[in-house]
Amino acid sequence: MEKAKVYFTDFRTQMNGDSLPIKLKKLMKKAGIGNINMEGKFVAIKMHFGELGNLSYLRPNYARAVVDVIKELGGKPYLTDCNTLYPGHRKNALDHLYCAWENGFTPLTVGCPILIGDGLKGTDDVEVPVIGGEYVEKAKIGRAIMDADIFISLTHFKGHEMTGFGGTIKNIGMGCGSRAGKNDQHNSGQPVIDANLCRGCKACMKQCANEGLIFNAQTRKMEVDKNHCLGCGRCIGACNFDAISFENGNAVKLLNCKMAEYTKAVVDGRPQFHISLIVDVSPNCDCHGENDAPILPNIGMFVSTDPLALDQACADACLSATPLPNSQLHDHIHAPGFHDHHDHFVNSTPETDWRSCLEHAEKIGLGTRAYELIK
Repeated sequence: MEKAKVYFTDFRTQMNGDSLPIKLKKLMKKAGIGNINMEGKFVAIKMHFGELGNLSYLRPNYARAVVDVIKELGGKPYLTDCNTLYPGHRKNALDHLYCAWENGFTPLTVGCPILIGDGLKGTDDVEVPVIGGEYVEKAKIGRAIMDADIFISLTHFKGHEMTGFGGTIKNIGMGCGSRAGKNDQHNSGQPVIDANLCRGCKACMKQCANEGLIFNAQTRKMEVDKNHCLGCGRCIGACNFDAISFENGNAVKLLNCKMAEYTKAVVDGRPQFHISLIVDVSPNCDCHGENDAPILPNIGMFVSTDPLALDQACADACLSATPLPNSQLHDHIHAPGFHDHHDHFVNSTPETDWRSCLEHAEKIGLGTRAYELIK
């Protein structure tokens, strides 16, 4: 397979020059979005609206820039995302829309409607065969996403407490899965808690999706309720004392592989275009109701028609960057007994196995990791 083209521009602007939204529009056009016939077509723009309390998600201004370009090309755009498994403000369509509005995403600000992909309660999905899949026979994807003629992803590239980073494949694979689809990807294993390390602080309990954690008042320790735990792993990222790990050592790798297969189900057989912005690189997902200080500097905007090449290019750019002080990554690097993995994402979140996602994505034909960066 020949190298994929990935187009890049940084976040620098000049006085009386182009604004960042205009730079994004120019980058999209340079990358060939105009080659897609959008006249009269429904165009899904998959993005993350951010959990309430989180401020690291992409600003609505970037979404508006993408919408404007699609409209210029005659398309009918809408912003979309699917409901979440965990407690929060995006677990059903009504709460999800209110959350999006409070975070600045309204038809007035972004210039198009907002549709929640898997319906009111997260049950409106379509079973989509995964061609070449090894772990998922049929992916459960939000119906409003699969009904689109053209698919576009707009991704905030950041760290992630399980997958190492949240990039284009994470945005599409996990983000387009219905609630059942998200459960399908996460259920590779359940966590276990080391009582010797647990402090009983209950930080993990606040992140639990399904009453899968119990506080034992006698021992003052947390315990896993195996009858309710979904294996989503959010508790692992929430624990500051490394007391929680997966019982199944391959759980993270399986999640990454399933995520790649879900992504393939979404994009196969229709025009696609992908945008990823490395900005406000928080160590954890925008699903959190807070965001920690960025672990890496703002790098720039990346665009490609190949979602895998895009993730690889963004990962490479991050690995070449210098960690920021006063961040989770900086703290880990300077902690006593630190073991350097020579990988910013693994140094930030040691449990991750992000490379397995990209390797599997290439294996099943989602795209290529070989790319030409066009600045």
